[in-house]
Amino acid sequence: MKAEFIPRDISWLSFNARVLQEANDKTVTLKDRIRFLGIFSNNLDEFFRVRVATLKRMVELIDKNKKSNIDIVESPQIILDEIQRVVLKQQSEFARIWSNINKELIKRKVLIINERKLNAVQKEFVKDYFDNVVRPYIIPLMIENLPELPYLRDKSLYLAIVMKNKQDAYQEKFALIEIPSRSIGRFVILPSAPGTKSIILLEDIVKFNLPIIFSHFKFNKFDAHVFKITKDAEIDLDQEVGINFVEKISKGIKNRRKGKPVRFVYDKDMNAELLEFLIQKLHLSRKSSIIPGGHIHNFRHFMDFPDVLVEKEERSKPFAHPAFRNKTQIAEVILKKDVMLHFPYHSYDPVIDMLREAAMDDNVSSIKITAYRLATNSKVINALINAARNGKAVTVFLELKARFDEEANLEWKTLMEEEGVNVLVGIPNMKVHAKICVIQKKVANKLIQYGFISTGNLNEKTARIYADHCLLTANKALLMEVNKVFTYLSSWQLGDKPIEKTKNLLLSPINMRNSIIELINNEIKFAKQGKPAKIIIKSNSISDQLLLDHLYTALKAGVEVHLIIRGILTLKKRTVKSTENLNAISLVDQYLEHARVMIFHNNGKEKVFISSADWMVRNLDHRIEVAAPILDEKIKKELIDIINIQLKDNQKARILDTELSNKYVPSVGKKQVKSQVETYNYLIGKK
Repeated sequence: MKAEFIPRDISWLSFNARVLQEANDKTVTLKDRIRFLGIFSNNLDEFFRVRVATLKRMVELIDKNKKSNIDIVESPQIILDEIQRVVLKQQSEFARIWSNINKELIKRKVLIINERKLNAVQKEFVKDYFDNVVRPYIIPLMIENLPELPYLRDKSLYLAIVMKNKQDAYQEKFALIEIPSRSIGRFVILPSAPGTKSIILLEDIVKFNLPIIFSHFKFNKFDAHVFKITKDAEIDLDQEVGINFVEKISKGIKNRRKGKPVRFVYDKDMNAELLEFLIQKLHLSRKSSIIPGGHIHNFRHFMDFPDVLVEKEERSKPFAHPAFRNKTQIAEVILKKDVMLHFPYHSYDPVIDMLREAAMDDNVSSIKITAYRLATNSKVINALINAARNGKAVTVFLELKARFDEEANLEWKTLMEEEGVNVLVGIPNMKVHAKICVIQKKVANKLIQYGFISTGNLNEKTARIYADHCLLTANKALLMEVNKVFTYLSSWQLGDKPIEKTKNLLLSPINMRNSIIELINNEIKFAKQGKPAKIIIKSNSISDQLLLDHLYTALKAGVEVHLIIRGILTLKKRTVKSTENLNAISLVDQYLEHARVMIFHNNGKEKVFISSADWMVRNLDHRIEVAAPILDEKIKKELIDIINIQLKDNQKARILDTELSNKYVPSVGKKQVKSQVETYNYLIGKK
């Protein structure tokens, strides 16, 4: 049966095409255009590591169970074939954009030069740099006689080398060298003429020094080209009885090294014989994602391109929320009124300060918090450790299954436990993705609580580039229900008792899906009564077909539906006339739009929620997520105003349609609105 909805993976590739559009946008600074190429490349790496790997597993499963009744709506092989087609097309567009950017760099006298274009001074520099910095990390592998290739690391860049002797055309050897960019960095600035900046990539430094590396072989001709492999990143949790959850995660991380290659990207000028040798040794079939490219790979490193361009900084610095401009204690403010922080416009400091204050407050008895992805040197964790040292009862639910952060979170677990923090981990078949915190203190012999509910991670680094909302509150009704979540997190292993029901919070997997359906049906009821009816949903992704079906029903009933979706939106393939009430856009700009917001008109008495959950099956059925109603009328208006600014964007908004065209919202004859700039101006003007 052919799927009625656009496959989520194809919709995701359309999102990455929007990232590529930013790299092609000449109104974006050149540094940011290069950064967007890096983001595109990094996104694609993770897409292959996770989604393509999953589809390949599904193909294998179907092949092994030809007669099984596996319920798969659309053949994974058909989707894989479409992915290959789209990726090759995007790769070609990527190469074109990079060529244009490189020309612009040359105009600005920033030169990326290879080993063949070095002048005499630069050659000496490269030789010295190799001897003093690079050589200790170089481990050549002679591979032509090996029965199997040694372990090749995912995300690493490799140099594939054919060594020959000009006097003997038949004498040749194959070798591999891993480029040590993890240890040294990818970019090296060379001595240059005044007014010029010259950059060489680390792999070209290695290429230049190949005669030295292989001097004992007496070869005098070297043909070297880069390649990279992307591996299946799924962690298979060991089901062995007696192994605890932490051991399973640790074992899974180690086993990830053995993941099958799902993509092989290589320099299209690579020696044909060596290319065929590598494909065979890596056990890649012709159905595998074998992708030819240019001379440069692993563009994700270009997110950290050297700071050699003199450009006006487009990003405005975060500013203090008006409630905290007088250096008042955070708790004092929150206990009087709710405060909504909008990152990255507002400073993240109040979140850190709230935890630091609690750590030193003699009246605070406990802190409970969830953590998913943390900054490298997390100020949040440091504050929590300080609280534990000061005798507070600190409980952290740390999600060890946060993909690609598993290893870092294991290290945080060990560190916190050594300092007396109670660290909770691991609910079977469930991730804890909610962003919540409750602090308890005693004031005048009375127990009070305050904390936050957020759409974003506890990560002060990403809070500078991710657009999120964080509600700081002492609302008793909300925090009483947040405590129900923590009660479950700390006691689920004692029995099968689910999270207690809530009246205010929408919780996954308890009542969020059904509550959203009720809210949609409520708008349908008003539409049928001839009253204004409107739904606005902002999310990273929407692919849950049940909720989408309800939205389509609402559209048919005359409900006005607005969607602001950064990533995946699996619209129905068949366009229906009733979708004329649907306005679906995507915003890709300087900041990553990460927030989830739901607004239901409710006959003029708007119901507004912020949420940690996307509208995806995994979020609604297989994760613990929290959506909180905004009860303060001023904050509710503020959030609605921000969402309306985004709906008016005609500079960075793309239309989401069934053709995945990514056309920009037209701006001809209209006032130009760049929503991230307008949001900054709106918020900084508030008193």
